[in-house]
Parts: sequence; structure tokens; C-alpha cells
Amino acid sequence: MNTNTADIKDLLAQHNLTEDEFKKIVDILGREPNLTELGMFSVMWSEHCSYKSSRVHLKKLPTTGPRVVQGPGENAGAVDIGDGLCVVFKMESHNHPSFIEPYQGAATGVGGILRDVFTMGARPIALLDSLRFGSLDSAKNRHLMRGVVAGIAGYGNCMGVPTVGGEVRFDDIYSLNPLVNAFCLGVAHKDKIFLGTAAGVGNPVIYFGSKTGRDGIHGATMASDAFDDDSDQKRPTVQVGDPFQEKLLLEACLELMANDLLVGIQDMGAAGLTSSSCEMASRAGNGMELDLTHVPRREPGMTPYELMLSESQERMLMVAQAGKEEECIRICRKWDLDVAVVGKVTSDGLLRVIDQGRVVAEIPAKSLADDGPRYERPYSPPPYQEMLTNLNYDSMPDVKDANAALLSVLASPTIASKRWVYEQYDHMVRTNTLVRPGSDAAVVRIKGTNKAVAMTVDCNGRYCLLHPYEGTRLAVAEAARNLVCSGAEPIGLTDCLNFGNPERPDIMWQFVLAIEGLKDACEHFQIPIVSGNVSFYNETNGLSIYPTPMLGMVGLIDKAEQAMTQWFRHDEDAIILLGKTRDDLGGSEYLKVMQHREQGSPPLLNLETEKALQDFVLTVIREGLVESAHDCSDGGLAVALAECCVSGPDVRRGAVVKLELGALRRDALLFGESSSRVILSMRPDTVEALLSRAADAGIPAGRIGTVGGDRFIIDVAKGRLNEGCRIDLPIDRVWDRWAHALEEQLRHE
Repeated sequence: MNTNTADIKDLLAQHNLTEDEFKKIVDILGREPNLTELGMFSVMWSEHCSYKSSRVHLKKLPTTGPRVVQGPGENAGAVDIGDGLCVVFKMESHNHPSFIEPYQGAATGVGGILRDVFTMGARPIALLDSLRFGSLDSAKNRHLMRGVVAGIAGYGNCMGVPTVGGEVRFDDIYSLNPLVNAFCLGVAHKDKIFLGTAAGVGNPVIYFGSKTGRDGIHGATMASDAFDDDSDQKRPTVQVGDPFQEKLLLEACLELMANDLLVGIQDMGAAGLTSSSCEMASRAGNGMELDLTHVPRREPGMTPYELMLSESQERMLMVAQAGKEEECIRICRKWDLDVAVVGKVTSDGLLRVIDQGRVVAEIPAKSLADDGPRYERPYSPPPYQEMLTNLNYDSMPDVKDANAALLSVLASPTIASKRWVYEQYDHMVRTNTLVRPGSDAAVVRIKGTNKAVAMTVDCNGRYCLLHPYEGTRLAVAEAARNLVCSGAEPIGLTDCLNFGNPERPDIMWQFVLAIEGLKDACEHFQIPIVSGNVSFYNETNGLSIYPTPMLGMVGLIDKAEQAMTQWFRHDEDAIILLGKTRDDLGGSEYLKVMQHREQGSPPLLNLETEKALQDFVLTVIREGLVESAHDCSDGGLAVALAECCVSGPDVRRGAVVKLELGALRRDALLFGESSSRVILSMRPDTVEALLSRAADAGIPAGRIGTVGGDRFIIDVAKGRLNEGCRIDLPIDRVWDRWAHALEEQLRHE
């Protein structure tokens, strides 16, 4: 590089590389890298691309099973759904770009996850999003939320892929680090999955899609760094998306695949041309030669460094079968895409980059893609952890005005209806959607079969802060419970693990415990993890987000007509509560809203109890005994019952419920978030049979009320230790508070 020591240190700092990592690069090359090579190492060895702090722990996760068609390591994972078909799905983060430029950051996040799925040969049929923002009291947070939602809607709607569900939560801890995680699912023939591999020495390498520009350079490096007060200056590293171009790219890819022209194909995502070329070559144990002279570009005078590191959107790299280049080019041009043969597969294992007849980079492909640093970073709990979990119930006042408490919790933006969000999404395009946003899980039909697939995204970061292991187990259990309440058997999971700075032992401790919780819960439920993403460095000025391991889970419904929803459907139906309510106020939304505390231990979870409950619920739904089913979680029993009354798309129904207080506090009974509970509604003449079967299965169950009327009433009888209470509100008032709270808070200027 012909630079002095001070200059090298400055250059390494700019590229987020350590001196030890630089020494390893020198050892690999047998010389100092030039600037282009240094840039290529910097993006491929970034946390975002190399998983250098997480890979040793991710190996613990269960990734195999009888349905797994493709596990982690490719663009997306795939599971078998029968009839020769599989579903391909993945979830990815676009957190840092969305903070800097919310519309484009979110839009390009959607574009990237779509490409991950259709690169595998699957046509995308559904999108979900999982979002975290700070308090809506802040104008900045309102701006971020509006921009992110608009970006998701703008890209997905233009692509003609429905956004069918998701979740949004709010906490001040996300004010400087919002989380934008996008999930996509597609359908493919399981024997026609395409992989990102550069097989066949001499096969041509073809670039197609959009032209390359200077947007997104060092995007992967930026995503692997914490933020500070100058983060807005990183705006140029955010890519700019074009969904109409991506639609053309999608159709071209599927036509190329259908005509049996490809050996391998990969999206140019994070790290652009560098990542797609070295990863494809490394997977096949081959090398690749690229000639940048032929790369289509938007701007004149682009350097090899810029061309290799650009993260311009809507671009693909394919390895075609020898002799079929012209057919590939013809199809790409038919779809009005830029296309050029830019290289060939080689046998020497090197990624060799040529520009204007001159070699500008020559690096072993495996060294870039697979031989980056691996760190077993130290981890230990923070000194404040015990204080977080210590919650003295005796010092807490019990709820006095249950009506006011319910209305306050329903108005919390985390609990309130997300209608303002999902009404901006086209969730009916392609006519596959059976269950729209607003129920426990989204459900889409698999055309050509009688099957349907249910999808959900879940995570309670507050639980994970209080106890990372238990919080992550609870997230797995809730995701599976949401699918089961929709009539689906859980069959696969993708994760998007959002954490702070892994160089801090307390953050690494959170991550390690979360992985253990994820492993143990997935093994118990026998749900394989087939794809995923790790997003570290969600930290600004030393303040990290709560540990937020987002989970996207997929379930299969063999008979689409058995899909279930959460809202009450008929007056006079009986209301059944399955599961046991305990004093589980720790980490609850009630505690945050009413007492401004984020403290205590998360709800107790017994995996065997949870699995038995889920098996029972799925059985009675499949047997047609149930009219509605709703998971009881955020906000507790009172909120879940209210949601059953007001969340339906057509009509609001009242309910009269009677509860026994026993030895519980009033607030714990109404708003505690005990796990392993489900609310069912059913015809009155089938109640006794169901309760008898629940008793035989060891599932606590009881009839607690009746659907109907124009009021929402919960009578709590006096208990052994505490006086009873009563919630009695017009159902229209309950609906109005729940339905409009989020929109009203966003309306503030």
C-alpha cells in the first residue's frame, strides 16, 4: 500500500478493521493489500457479513428436520409442505439505514429480502414486518415511523407482493436505534431450488439488473458500527431502491430458471459485487475472474473500489451454463434489464478482478467468504441485572379503577390496533390472503392445493432484557401459539437477532443466553431454524437497544378452510379459558403503562405445559369444535378478551365474563401476562365435551363467559386476599380507544 504506519491506522479505522485483522490479511495475501482489496476485506469481514462475533454460538441452533429442504448458509431457508412444493423464507434487518433515511432504508430492506427469496427460485407471495420505535411523544420518532411504514408500503405494493401481517412495539430505548426487520415467504417446487454456487470451470458469469452507482458504498461496514451524534452524515451509504425494476428482475429470474439456463445465482446484497462473487465461488470450491470493464454503471469515472463495494439495488449475478449466454442475455433484455457477461468461473480458487486489462485485486475467494476472524468474545451479566428482576409486589398498589386501567392499556401504542400501519399495505394482491392483518397470524392460500400457510413475527424485548434466556423461550412459545391459534402446525423458523455492541461483555451475555433459549425451545417444539440474520451494534452514544431476537415462524394448514381467527364470531357462543393465570406482572405492558416500571421476572414458561396446550388447541380446531382462538399475551387476559370483541373486520361484539380472583391480585388476574393461555369461543352445546377432553389432557380449562350484547363486562369475584372489581364499558368505547389510539398519537405535530 506504500503508506506509513499512521496512514495505515487511519485507513484501518475508516474500514472498521483492527490491526490484528490487517495482519491476517497480509498473511493470506503474502503482501499488503491495495486499496480495492482492503475495501473488499473490510466489507466481507464486517460483522454484518462475516458473523465474526456470533458464528461460534449460532452453531448450537437446531437446523435440521424431516421437512427441511434447505437450511442456513444460502440466501434463504426452505421447508417441505407436501405436493412437491416447499416454502422459502427469511427475515433480515435494515436498522441502521432506516434510522438515517427511513423511507429508502425500509424500502431497500424489503427489496433485499424479496431478492433473497426469489433468488432461490421461489415466487414471493407474502411479506411481514417487525418494527421497533421510540415513544411517539417525540417528533423524530413519529417521522421515523411514518417514513419506515411508507417505505415498506411503497416497495411491497409496487412489487405486487402483499404485506399480510407483522408487529410494532414502542419503547424509548429504540429512539436512536429503531429496528426494521422484514420477512418474506415464497413458494417453489422443492426439486427446483436454486443455490448461490459458481460451479463448472469455464462457465460464464453474467451481471444483470440495474446499473451500478455510488449509493450504498460501505453499507455493510456502516451496519457493523455503532452510531453517534454524527450518524446523519452516513446518509450516502443508504441505497436507493426501485421496485418497478425489481419486478422486472423477479420475472426475468423466474424465466431464466424455468428455461434451465442457470448453474447458480445470487443477489448482490450487502457488499454488492464482492459478496456475490466470492460467496458463489467459495461454495463451489472454485475461483472467479471478473472484468469490471463490462459492468453497467450509472456514473462515469467509477473506480474498481467503488464498483466492487457499491450496494446499488436490484442487481443479480448468475453463473450460466456454457454456451447459453445469448439466451440468458435475450431474456434479460426482454425484461428491459441491463445485462453483460462480466467474467468466468476458474479453477484456482482466486477472486481475480480486472479493470481495463489490469489486475486490480486478487484474493482467495474462500478467504473473503469463509476465513474471516472468529471471536469468542467475553460475556458476563451487567451489574444492574439483579435490580431489574427485583420486583416487590407488596410495595405496588393494586388496580382500583379497572375501567380506567383497561382503557389506558388499550391506548398504549404497543397494544393498540395497528390499522393505521397495515391499511397502507396492499394485503390482498394476488388473491391468496385468507386471514388479513389483525389476527394472531396471517394466513395465505397455496394455489393449486388445498393447503394454506400461516406466518407470524414475534419478540418481547422487555422480557429479553429482564432475562434473555427466558425471554427468548417465551418468544418461541408465543410465535408457535399464534400459529396454532390460526389452525397451523409450526414447521420452520427464521430469526433476526438484534443486539447492541458485542464488544461489551454485558451485551454478549444477553446474546449467548438468547441463543441458549432459542435452542432449547426450538428443540422442544421440534421447529428447525432454516435461515436468519444477526444485527449487532444497535447502539448510539453507548446506549444499546434491548436484546430483541425477532422470530419469524411459519406453520402449515393442511385444509385451508380450517384457518382460524381471533375474533368472536357469534352471539351466545361460550368463552373458554385454557391455561392457568398466575401473579405474572413482571415485564408486563400494564406495569409499564400504569406504574412506569420495566422490571421483574418474565412469566414462567414450562415447555411441556406449553406443548400440551398447543397440541390440544390444534386438535380441537381441526375437529371443528372451535369458532375462534386467541393467544393471551401482551396486556393479559382483559386485553385479550377485549381484542376478541373488537378486532374483527365486520362487527364488534360484547361479552360478559366472570372471573375468580382466588389468591391473586386484581391487576395480576386482569393484566398479568402468564404464558400458556388461550381464549376459545365455541357453540354452547360443545362446551362440556371440550372441558372433559381438556381435563383428560391435563389442560386447565373453564367456561368464563358468553359472547353478545353491547357492553364489555368482566366481573371479578372477591378472592381470599383481595376485594373483587368490575370492568363495565360500552363495547363501542372499548373499540374506539383501541382502534384510534395509535393514529391519534401519530397525528401530533
